[in-house]
Amino acid sequence: MTTETPNSLLESFKDAFAPVTDAFKNLTVPESAREFVKKTANTARERAADFHAGSERVTSVIENAATGSVGEAAKISRNIQQAVYQDAETFFAGIDKLASATSLSEAVQIQSDLVRAGGETFASRAKAASEYLGKLVTDGAKTAQDNLSKVYNKTA
Repeated sequence: MTTETPNSLLESFKDAFAPVTDAFKNLTVPESAREFVKKTANTARERAADFHAGSERVTSVIENAATGSVGEAAKISRNIQQAVYQDAETFFAGIDKLASATSLSEAVQIQSDLVRAGGETFASRAKAASEYLGKLVTDGAKTAQDNLSKVYNKTA
């Protein structure tokens, strides 16, 4: 009975798949394909910017037409629109980076970096949203307390 250590098993596995790994390292992406992806991403980026500008105009009209809670709703809407626009920009920048990859291993590394950055952005936004919601709840409770206090003082 032969006992192999985990390291020797790992080395055997690496040796067995070395030709496949080498083939992926040497796989190249044609320049025309990279240019097509870049051109398509740039067109989509321009459309996203146009959509963002239009949504900003709509939000400004809504914000100017009403006050109070609608102002907060417009602020929230604007922040959501900004986040969506930033995500679109990040996505298209990622497409550009992926399109410039000359090998599959480079593309996998770029994709990993993009996923990690996306996770960090999501966590940051979740924290900011939580803090904002907490502030709104606190402010709303304070306003309600003040209003109840005024009503109580008028009836006493």
